[in-house]
Amino acid sequence: MSRERRKEKADKAHAEEEASKSAGQTPSSILPALTFDEYQCSGDVEADFPGLCALLDVKDIPTVITRQPASSTTDTEGASEDSESKSNAAPPWSTPCLQVELENEDPLSAKKLKISGWKVDEQISRVIQKMFPSLSKLQSLQCWQAGLTDRMVASLMDTVSLCSNLRAVTLEGNHLPERSYHLLLSEDSVLTHLSLRNNRMGDEGARLIGSALSTTKSANKNLLSLNLAFNSIGDAGATHIAQGLRYNRGLLVLSLGNNHIGDSGAAHLAAILGEFALTHEEVVERRKMLLERTHSVDAEPPADRPPSVARSSSLGKGENKGKKRETSKKDEKPAASKENPKSKKKSSYIRTQSKGGKHGGQEKPQNAQEVPESRFLKRFKDRSSPALTEPGESVEILNPLLDQPVQYRDGELFLPGNQTLASLDLAGNRITKKSLPLFLTSLEMQAEGGGLLRLCLQRNRFPPDCEYNVKITELMTLRDPLKKKSS
Repeated sequence: MSRERRKEKADKAHAEEEASKSAGQTPSSILPALTFDEYQCSGDVEADFPGLCALLDVKDIPTVITRQPASSTTDTEGASEDSESKSNAAPPWSTPCLQVELENEDPLSAKKLKISGWKVDEQISRVIQKMFPSLSKLQSLQCWQAGLTDRMVASLMDTVSLCSNLRAVTLEGNHLPERSYHLLLSEDSVLTHLSLRNNRMGDEGARLIGSALSTTKSANKNLLSLNLAFNSIGDAGATHIAQGLRYNRGLLVLSLGNNHIGDSGAAHLAAILGEFALTHEEVVERRKMLLERTHSVDAEPPADRPPSVARSSSLGKGENKGKKRETSKKDEKPAASKENPKSKKKSSYIRTQSKGGKHGGQEKPQNAQEVPESRFLKRFKDRSSPALTEPGESVEILNPLLDQPVQYRDGELFLPGNQTLASLDLAGNRITKKSLPLFLTSLEMQAEGGGLLRLCLQRNRFPPDCEYNVKITELMTLRDPLKKKSS
């Protein structure tokens, strides 16, 4: 009898358990399934990435490997050593993985994402872009041999602005048939550091990048460093890059190392460092812009002008003179002579802010006693200061055609060359000693307050001890803060 009661109780308990399970599943079964678009990212890559991949039915979800910053406590150091030993046991390139570097111990502080050696498909690309707005600390995105497509790069550029702190992008070893790399250098791009090494972009890719750097009507304003090494860029591509540097007054560091640039391309790069003559099209465009700016200043009521345009109004008088001198080609000479006294003192790079912050760009003319190292650091810090990119601040870079003093000589108008560029790497190309006098002339022409501080010409087709290379090396030693310190 007791056995039957025990069996009855067991059956009753089992029935109750089944009922409770079914009752517990009922509410969740009523709720609709969460979709990819409805998913709200938390900023924790370890949770968001696999969750989003699952919603897209990704078969092989890449592993998320998180690296935490080093800590002074022994416990944390031991934990980091254990994580490193695990990663060493299974190299990240052996299986697809998304490497995440945190700024601190908070899992929401991802500051760097790295994809290395595995192909990113459309689904993974959608997942990464979906996470971008939630990664408020993200500063760097690196993709090495990730198999990206032109469509992915275009989509990346559409969403990169949603990351408030993302400023550095490395896209290396990704051949794009349509050469869409230039989209990362668009006029409204907020990127400050861009590495595009080993992408086989060739002269056509260089042409698109040159146009993105600047034209007479537009220019990239935020990019500080650009790496185009190992891209099979020849003389035609170098000429396009040089054309883009004519009116770009933001770029500080440019690497064109290990390409196919010869004397023809080198000559164009050397020419933009010193003063250069305006083409007929540039002269016509300058006249149009001068007239348009004069009319816009004259049409603006003085009482309604905010303080931020005080500088523009102060230029109005000068532009009234410009209006007269642009009416005929004969008037160019006396007008240019009036501009000449200020040509040596005026900075070639001009930047204004809507708030009362510090002015960035090239520094004011330095005293003779000031060492080159402080000058280089000042130029770089002023251009890369986070204060210049805070929300609510607008930055304006005036077109050199409008703001630069021109000189009239031998029937042509000459504009001061690019004195914003501080470092140029041309090592490992096909330049001969024929181009060296052109570089030396342009370097000697540059003003004290700006110009190149570093010029790399090693591993080209001339002996290191040739006369002009020795002169260039001596001149750059006086400018390069590192070489001067070591000497």
